[in-house]
Amino acid sequence: MKLQFELLLIWVLNALALIAVANFVPGIHVDGFTAALIAAFFLGLVNTLIRPLLLLLTLPVTLVTLGMFIFVINGTLFWLVGSVLRGFVVDSFWHGVWGAVLYSIFTWALSAAAAQLMRPHQK
Repeated sequence: MKLQFELLLIWVLNALALIAVANFVPGIHVDGFTAALIAAFFLGLVNTLIRPLLLLLTLPVTLVTLGMFIFVINGTLFWLVGSVLRGFVVDSFWHGVWGAVLYSIFTWALSAAAAQLMRPHQK
């Protein structure tokens, strides 16, 4: 039960992060909280299933660019999800790169804050 609550909480926090990204990056548009929930779900799926395979296939390029190619992969996947879903639009590749960077920062911060709040208080 606790794991299900945590997964639901992370999903909601990711949707909120996506709405925040849409407010900061002018080329990213989210039609509402429901669209953000759906987009957050698909971003999680893509990052879990497709991203590791792409990272493995592009490892030589990533090594040559000292890891900078990961920004290209993240931006492309963010842009891809935005081009497939209704209610979540990413206007261009570069908006996808900036959106992916901000989304990572926001989800990290929100998850860290939630973990801190859910941790039992120690005396």
